[in-house]
Amino acid sequence: MGEQLSTGQIADVDHPEWGRFGRPLFDDEKARALSRVGVIDIGSNSVRLVVFDGAARSPAYFYNEKIMAGLGAGMAETGRLNPEGRARALSAIRRFVAIAQGLGIPPLTAVATAAVREASDGPDFCADVQRETGLRIWVIDGQEEARLSAQGVLLGWPGSYGLVCDIGGSSMELADLAEGRVGRRVTSALGPLKLREITSKKKRRAYIKDTVADLFDQMGNETGKRLFLVGGSWRAIARIDMERRGYPLSVLHEYRMTASRLSKTLKYIEESDLQDLRTRCGISDSRMSLVPYAVHVLREVVKRFKPKDIAVSSYGIREGMLYEQMPAELRERDPLIEACRFAEAKDARLPGFGRTLYHFVMPLFGRATSQRKRIIRAACLLHDVSWRAHPDYRHEVVFDNTTRANLGGLKHSERVFLGIALLHRYTKNRSGSRFEPLFNLAEPRDQLSAEILGKAMRLGAMLWISADEQPGKLKYSAKAGTLELVLKDAASPLFGEVAQARFDALAEALNVKGEVRFKGKRRSSKL
Repeated sequence: MGEQLSTGQIADVDHPEWGRFGRPLFDDEKARALSRVGVIDIGSNSVRLVVFDGAARSPAYFYNEKIMAGLGAGMAETGRLNPEGRARALSAIRRFVAIAQGLGIPPLTAVATAAVREASDGPDFCADVQRETGLRIWVIDGQEEARLSAQGVLLGWPGSYGLVCDIGGSSMELADLAEGRVGRRVTSALGPLKLREITSKKKRRAYIKDTVADLFDQMGNETGKRLFLVGGSWRAIARIDMERRGYPLSVLHEYRMTASRLSKTLKYIEESDLQDLRTRCGISDSRMSLVPYAVHVLREVVKRFKPKDIAVSSYGIREGMLYEQMPAELRERDPLIEACRFAEAKDARLPGFGRTLYHFVMPLFGRATSQRKRIIRAACLLHDVSWRAHPDYRHEVVFDNTTRANLGGLKHSERVFLGIALLHRYTKNRSGSRFEPLFNLAEPRDQLSAEILGKAMRLGAMLWISADEQPGKLKYSAKAGTLELVLKDAASPLFGEVAQARFDALAEALNVKGEVRFKGKRRSSKL
């Protein structure tokens, strides 16, 4: 039977410290890896199975499948779940349970939101699911939905501040974030499925305006915050914004928009043929049918809250449930670095050398900000994880993988910086690359900095002694126009013609004179 949970209520009375998963996910606070965890999210519009795996602080999507069931369609009129949607949802859940069993995944956790909690036959639906699949559904209230969505944002953006706006099929929630904590939160009936039931456009717009005004009052009448958008309808609008702008990177997570640019996109949607737009943007029919209603809501939210900027989050309730179980020590870790460490441990030929490589290249970046240093560290950790790719295509593989990877805490410009650095880890130049349209997402000076990092890693990769032993030291002076490589005796035999060529390329990128010193001898930057 489904169970209504209020904010912060313990989900399992038998194991209060375990929460809705019914088992501890992070037994060891020092754990870096996450065993496969499956979550079924039963929304008003879609039913989705996600299986997480990978780095504990930055889980990857091992499996991800969605069915647009439409459970909440017509509820405003009948008060009951849509019969066809109910049958489709139950069929999807049967499939998801079978998939999980086939993959050997521990018992799934299922969470239901607005449609199931508000429908008069919601408890009956939960009972049917439990009887046919053995799966218990946790039905959460709007406040809890807002809190979990905000925690999902924190999974990808540690220490975030701003306003989280999560839209589902039958509801929309708002939550404050400040100093990495969830504050005030409210819920409303501004879901597109419900709005569609208001047939008068005039009444619908008046209802949206009045409801958003009330939400604004409840949230403290604050403006000028960053607005984090969570939910399928928001992602569809962001995808259309990309299409309108000709944006070259199709990663929605951490995609940024301004209020003025978004206003143009909302108008563009209203003036476009929705079927044509759906085809060009790869949006499903059922999702696209809800976008026009979401447009009116988002326009009013932006008008009322006046955000300083707008960021799309692909993380929401499901990720928030994982964040819920993380101990404080794990939450404080950098999701980007944890994901890269996990990848290095799993795929690199010499795990642990990434840390050594980081210290080797850092003399070139003495003025780097803390944010830039973490990107440099990430690049060094990833420098060898794609060695299995064909040598002729490694530079393309690493750029493509990095810019589109499931990585949190990484702006699009930083994805491109990281991609360019790793591209130059495997090739001398990037001119004529099929990825050229993406390069300009990073500033020209950042492109050059990424190239220098890549060429430094390309040199360092020639000088492996062991995972934790430095091969030597780089000494760089922009003022003097010099770059010196001082090699340890143990690394001297590793420095041959290829290493010399890579050192020369690095010196050229820095526009300085290079010199190599080893065993008491000096060698200029040219043989």
